[in-house]
Amino acid sequence: MANSSTNLTLIVRVAIPVPLNRLFDYLIPEQLTCIAPQPGTRVSVPFGKSNKVGFIIETVKTSDIEINRLKQINEILDESPLICKKDIQLLQWASNYYHHPLGDVFSAAFPVSLRKGKKATLSQEKYYTLSKKGQLLISDQLKRTPKQKQLFEHFQSQSKSLSATELNEWNKNWHSALKSLLDKELLSIELKTKLPAKKVITPELPLAPNEQQSQAINTLTAKLGNFSVSLLEGVTGSGKTEVYMQVTQKVLDLGQQVIVLLPEITLTPQLEDRFKKRFSVSLSVSHSKLTETQRHSAWLEMQQGHSSILLGTRSALFTPLKKIGLIILDEEHDTSFKQQEGFRFSARDLAIVRAKLFNIPVILGTATPSLESLHNSEKKRYELLHLSERAGKAIKPKFLLFDIRNKKLQDGLSDPLITHIKNTLTKKEQVLLFLNRRGYAPVQICHTCAWVARCQHCDTSMVIHYAEETLRCHHCGFQQRLLTHCPSCKIGELKPLGLGTERVEQSLHALFPTQKIIRLDRDTTQRKGSLERHLEQINQGEVDIILGTQMLAKGHHFPNVTLVAILDVDSGLFSIDFHAIEKLAQLIIQVAGRAGRAEKPGTVILQTRQPDHPLLTVLLKEGYNKFARTALAERQQASLPPFSFQALLRVYASNPADPQLFLNKVCTIIQQINHNKTLVLGPVSAPMAKRAGYYHFQLLLQNTNRKRLQALLDQLIPQLYIVKEGKKVRWSIDVDPVDLY
Repeated sequence: MANSSTNLTLIVRVAIPVPLNRLFDYLIPEQLTCIAPQPGTRVSVPFGKSNKVGFIIETVKTSDIEINRLKQINEILDESPLICKKDIQLLQWASNYYHHPLGDVFSAAFPVSLRKGKKATLSQEKYYTLSKKGQLLISDQLKRTPKQKQLFEHFQSQSKSLSATELNEWNKNWHSALKSLLDKELLSIELKTKLPAKKVITPELPLAPNEQQSQAINTLTAKLGNFSVSLLEGVTGSGKTEVYMQVTQKVLDLGQQVIVLLPEITLTPQLEDRFKKRFSVSLSVSHSKLTETQRHSAWLEMQQGHSSILLGTRSALFTPLKKIGLIILDEEHDTSFKQQEGFRFSARDLAIVRAKLFNIPVILGTATPSLESLHNSEKKRYELLHLSERAGKAIKPKFLLFDIRNKKLQDGLSDPLITHIKNTLTKKEQVLLFLNRRGYAPVQICHTCAWVARCQHCDTSMVIHYAEETLRCHHCGFQQRLLTHCPSCKIGELKPLGLGTERVEQSLHALFPTQKIIRLDRDTTQRKGSLERHLEQINQGEVDIILGTQMLAKGHHFPNVTLVAILDVDSGLFSIDFHAIEKLAQLIIQVAGRAGRAEKPGTVILQTRQPDHPLLTVLLKEGYNKFARTALAERQQASLPPFSFQALLRVYASNPADPQLFLNKVCTIIQQINHNKTLVLGPVSAPMAKRAGYYHFQLLLQNTNRKRLQALLDQLIPQLYIVKEGKKVRWSIDVDPVDLY
């Protein structure tokens, strides 16, 4: 029963990061009523038996809870809101659209440090300067201590206080002398906020754009100051980054800030280096491999306006900017922009919502546009801009299709491919081999009884990692020592079946013993800085053959790579997921884009047992654009996205019967409220039914009208929290899923 309070009582409605899709009302205690709490401010609140950091959404005068039952907040953590009204609207929109608790959505928008309640201040740094006593001293009085005299005279020559960083640049051996000068009270210390370093550089000059680049730059510049979505479709090597940078400069000239989003952490260092050489403004970086302190600083540097450019992965989208002017998404087609657990948002789609709220343009760049984005350009929701020619003197690579049916292979390498590798190395050029499967082999099998080493916790085989002498599950992480004898028949010889990058690397060393070979996958790049070191070696010409997985497919610029080979095209041709064909086509074009990026011509070899597959035929003979139009027509005939809209309800439990009972109940609820005839597919077990010890099932909802699907979810999801069958399972809803696993 609603209870109206007196006008003197102030109630705040707080979003708390818990798995409950509701807000919580708290009282402002009398001693804090002098502070007017604003939406976007953090508060510490009692919750259950603990305290939590929540986010004020609004202040109200009445509550549905009796006033005497409301708890008081412990503390207002911020003097002023950390995010503005429009950012709050973005998070509320995201919570509603993705049907995820608002507290969790808010939590995702803040760095871990601020979620924990840490002060929203940049770290402070000690600065040293001459004290009043020091200003009166003559340096000759320190002639018996040469190091102190040298440091003292350095301070005398400066008209400002100096930080430890600046002293290091002057002389590494200053610490003991500084301590002595402090002890003599000749220096004083003051604490200053540590701001991003002001770069004193001569920025690299913009490259002269070709006609298409120039047209794109002019079109995009004209859109500044208003909402628009531009799809910049540029073949690999066409100079999309140069377009980004020239438009970014226009935004900086207006005194505004820019967010540049990338799909992978591995792409950040290379782009960061290019931006730092080009712009003299402060630049911040945000991704999951940074420390908590680094992400805290990057967030506040942008929020307070100390930094002008933010480079980051998908979660960086939520960083508040003091003067936001432009959002750029590079490789917009990449599924890494979709969060696959917890708050399952699409950074690409939310970037467009944010741009609309702030009335600014967003640029979606790619060589292989997603089918959704191409469809939106056809509907005139996005403006399509083309860069159809490689920048400079680079020419498009030549494609060769190798039919490997009934051919002898040496660990996945055909004789014609080995010949091409030898010829390329003879010309002192580099080779890049792509195989999207790490480890030595995906299966260990008994040659006698056909026993297979399978994961105890998942419906999948264990991957052989020979170098570490382990069998490892790539889904749950379970591992055990490599087996030498078959545990089933006791006599059979265990053999590796299939290919992984580790096995191909071993074969390459046998074939090319004098060549420098580097393998780039998750196993070889775990140590901090290892990827950057490998990329530096490649670019310095110290590497002959590069072998790797997905991390090689996009963004990297290897001028001396003239031969690229995809060892196993077929694995992506047959899948129960309708997205698979699109992803494979994008992968082929992206990997091919690593070849011939400078003046030397490039060759791309695809090894396949399906040389007549219609996808490969259209893609290689008529290009990605023709393939995409064909794929869109097929999607339309089948009423698949983007011609319909989907939501996937995933459920798992330790008992396989519980998810099925829950989903059967869900289907009953849907039948009662499904007046708009949303298509219900399932329930069925997930493609990998058992994973990490849990049994996974799913239910797919599909409607040709987005609003109708959302209306169904609006009615359905509140009931999922209260049905008794839901107490034994964990469930999640994925709106606009990018895969069906």
